[in-house]
Amino acid sequence: MIDSLYRDLIIDHYKFPRNFRRIESATVVKEGDNPLCGDKITLYLKVENGKVVDVSFEGSGCAISQASTSLLTETVKGKQVEEIKCIVGEFLAMLTEGKQPSVDLGKLLALEGVKNYPMRVKCATLGWHTLEQALKEIG
Repeated sequence: MIDSLYRDLIIDHYKFPRNFRRIESATVVKEGDNPLCGDKITLYLKVENGKVVDVSFEGSGCAISQASTSLLTETVKGKQVEEIKCIVGEFLAMLTEGKQPSVDLGKLLALEGVKNYPMRVKCATLGWHTLEQALKEIG
């Protein structure tokens, strides 16, 4: 039952991605791609006083990469950069190392099952690695 709910959430975010648009006044714009399966995204962040006040993305690819990036935008919007860095670390550790998160990842737990499919992990983490690079530019 819970797997079905998670699957439905991923499909919903793929079919109806949240924050799928360009931010013309973005503080940082970062591109990411997964050449193995053709996933591409452009991530836009608008940061004011250490807080992500707006975030969006554009891109194309598989359901996992697009849904994961859509969930990413919902998760980080309105949060402080330092809090986001923690969430990114916990999410990536969950998928790449199988670690149980020490913070509440909320809807992001829908993607936890991806860790069982090594070829799909890169799809699920594309937006997150791109976000990591964007945050490095911010400082």
